[in-house]
Amino acid sequence: MRGLILALQFLTRLPTPQLHDFNPAELSRCAHWFPWVGLMVGAFVASALWLGSRVDPALGALLGLWVWIWITGALHLDGLADMSDAMGAAHRDRDRFLAVLADPHLGAFGVVSLLLQLITKLTLLTLLARNGHYWEVLLIPAWARWGALIWARLPPLKVGMGERFGWQVSLITIWLCGVALVIGSIVAPIFWVMPLLALAWRQFLLQRLGGMTGDLLGAGVELMESLALLILIIQVSIYG
Repeated sequence: MRGLILALQFLTRLPTPQLHDFNPAELSRCAHWFPWVGLMVGAFVASALWLGSRVDPALGALLGLWVWIWITGALHLDGLADMSDAMGAAHRDRDRFLAVLADPHLGAFGVVSLLLQLITKLTLLTLLARNGHYWEVLLIPAWARWGALIWARLPPLKVGMGERFGWQVSLITIWLCGVALVIGSIVAPIFWVMPLLALAWRQFLLQRLGGMTGDLLGAGVELMESLALLILIIQVSIYG
């Protein structure tokens, strides 16, 4: 359970037991818990969405988004903003991209990407709540964090948190987690396309940037969550 506690401490703000004799190297060995931590995040978001929707779907969506941001500490939103700034300013210059990525200041590209991401999630959550769909959301953070395990095996662009996780989880473990999520997604079969989305982001990182960083992993998580909400809305629109 030590690995699960470390994964919770890294990915969420949830209270956990205090660990004694902590070794930073342990953090890199807890990555196989990421999808299951995502499942916990999804449970809190879906519960908030359902609870607020007892009053109004818009309130449910707002509560769901607030919980989503609070419980993750905006960790992945930060990665999305940093990546957007870097890609907007780099003009395909890799050295410039890495320099902007490391800059702690937030630029216009980052601000716009944050606003668009929050508006996107709020709108899609509202549509789901209006159609009475709440609990499918539980699976979305799990799938996104499963994708992060795949992307983390790309070559690191720089030394950092993303590089730490890169080769600590075996492919067998990753695919076993994926199979478990596929089975769980029988309640929303549209999520069976999620592995394809994860592989598409992996291909983008590899071809466009040549590898990954922790910020790029976080950006991928945010993008997969929004796309998952969108494809869920498509399924609801078609099948009800």
